[in-house]
Amino acid sequence: MIRFTFIASLAALLSGCAVGPNYKRPASEVPPQFRNAPNPGPPAAAQSLSDTKWFDLFHDDTLTALVNTALQQNFDLRIAAERVLETRAQYGIQRSQLFPELDAAGQWSAVRTSTIGNIFFPLPPGTNTALSYTQAGFSLSWELDVWGRLRRLNEAARALYLSSDEARRGVVTTLIGDVSTSYFNLRELDLELEISQRTRD
Repeated sequence: MIRFTFIASLAALLSGCAVGPNYKRPASEVPPQFRNAPNPGPPAAAQSLSDTKWFDLFHDDTLTALVNTALQQNFDLRIAAERVLETRAQYGIQRSQLFPELDAAGQWSAVRTSTIGNIFFPLPPGTNTALSYTQAGFSLSWELDVWGRLRRLNEAARALYLSSDEARRGVVTTLIGDVSTSYFNLRELDLELEISQRTRD
């Protein structure tokens, strides 16, 4: 009875050290098509507007130049790109903890004492007072990921890296949308001004 109690308590203790189960994305039911959507025809002929590049959609050289300038000189986009590099480096550091770590060190020292020696115990003539020695050593360490702690930290760092990359893409999309909206608003105002001038004349 005592042995059974000991084994049960040990199993309960070890099960409490384990890290949670693997993450599984929840299933989401998506309808095959939008409500009241027209018949797209055969799958080969169906083409979404979202698959078209923005510069192929508008064919406006001025808009393309403005967007390219904004993508090159926008500071928010630069910050987002730097954050991607930072999280990628952090992911690499975290991933390195899954592998063994080897440290090596070496030292060489040279010492030379005075030939006069101690006044009470003088050195005999011809004594070599130069001394040199070398030290070298290495250490090997490896943390076995028994309970999955390192794997979970690795997954968290990878998710953070991917989320920062998606955030950068979001900044790019928002920037292109803002520049395009402002450009089209300006074009609309120019056309309204031209119509007003014609009406006045």
